[in-house]
Amino acid sequence: MRRPERILLASASPRRAELLARMGYAFDVVPPDVDETVRAGADPAAEAERLAAAKAEDVAGRTPPSILVAADTVVALGGEILGKPRDRAHAREMLGRLSGTRHHVITGLCVLDTRAGRRRVGSVSTAVTMTAMTPRQIAEYVDSGEADGKAGAYAIQETADRYVSHLEGSFDNVVGLPTERLGEILRELGAEPGRPA
Repeated sequence: MRRPERILLASASPRRAELLARMGYAFDVVPPDVDETVRAGADPAAEAERLAAAKAEDVAGRTPPSILVAADTVVALGGEILGKPRDRAHAREMLGRLSGTRHHVITGLCVLDTRAGRRRVGSVSTAVTMTAMTPRQIAEYVDSGEADGKAGAYAIQETADRYVSHLEGSFDNVVGLPTERLGEILRELGAEPGRPA
């Protein structure tokens, strides 16, 4: 039996690492050093893809040939991108805007096979309908610290799911890694899940 491919995950996100591990892949984590500031007025999907590609390319430039996986998640309200909050006041503002809305969580995905010079870039979008949150609920949620460093200032995999009334699409995508699409790409590149030998 062929030894499973070892992958490099270009992410410091423990949630992405958990999702990739759940898929059954052996991998090492190499955090990228990339400015994740979103560009005002950019197309949300294109921006998520741009940032994912930048992360993958940064790690590819300092690691041996391998398969690299990188992702970047943004929240789109209308055509506007809501990235990670600057601080807790900004998080409260974001949640106030998302409260009671149907918005999209978009994860850009970049997979590089630097051994063979192959590159796959794309994005997956999930529609999320959020219930109306009271100012007190927003303040308590932000004060819990759960909003820190999260696109759109919430983490559906923690306790924010109580404020989500409907989801159209991939739950894992909202967490930060579209596992269904990633699995398809990795199989295309010849990487099969399996535990390290």
